[in-house]
Amino acid sequence: MTEQAINQADKTQRTVVAKVISNKMNKTIVVQVERKVKHPLYDKYIRRFSKMYVHDEDNTCKVGDVVVIQQTRPLSKTKRWKLVEILNKEDQQ
Repeated sequence: MTEQAINQADKTQRTVVAKVISNKMNKTIVVQVERKVKHPLYDKYIRRFSKMYVHDEDNTCKVGDVVVIQQTRPLSKTKRWKLVEILNKEDQQ
């Protein structure tokens, strides 16, 4: 594959901003993605959450961090996302 084709593939992949809720596994974090959905009858917005397993090669994320993740090929039975960058570090005391 040429470098241009690789860059094009990266641009078409889906990216999501999420919050880390668990980092107890080796090279894997669990993130929670929030989306708001309008109720069809009451016209009120409801928060819906999705949990995703993300590949974190260097085990750099901590619970509470806000991260950007990108969709990738299946890495295991449940892992389909990889870590792109950490936006906000949670201060642990």
